[in-house]
Amino acid sequence: MNQRAAAAMGEDEVAAFLLYGRKVQLATINPDGTPHLVTMFYGLSDGRIAFWTYRSSRKAHNLARDPRVTCLVEDGEAYFELRGVQVAGEVRRVDDLAGVTAVGRLIAARLPDVPADALDAYVTHAAPKRTAYLVQPLRVASWDHRKLLS
Repeated sequence: MNQRAAAAMGEDEVAAFLLYGRKVQLATINPDGTPHLVTMFYGLSDGRIAFWTYRSSRKAHNLARDPRVTCLVEDGEAYFELRGVQVAGEVRRVDDLAGVTAVGRLIAARLPDVPADALDAYVTHAAPKRTAYLVQPLRVASWDHRKLLS
């Protein structure tokens, strides 16, 4: 077995890892074809990565033109600690206020610096200015270098 296969996570491990994470590196495609890469907080909706952004943001404009994304959730500092899940797919845009608010709540609930009593006020205030996205995975790659030690 090669190292890539030895380090790969199973489906349950991928799901647990995405549940554990809070930040995703999100790549969209700029008009000139170059990648636009940002770090976003995310939530999970039926196991899919969900995020929101301001409607006028660069990523929102990019996704309106081309719905393809690559998402990376990673962890670890030393080589044999590195873990990650890369999801390549297409987004489904959510514009209705109830849907955007629901995604905002998924994200905010995972933020350590938003007190539970302020959660609804924050999401309610932010949602009208935002749009939300659900990532439909087309390809998933994963690695857990801790497995290479065993």
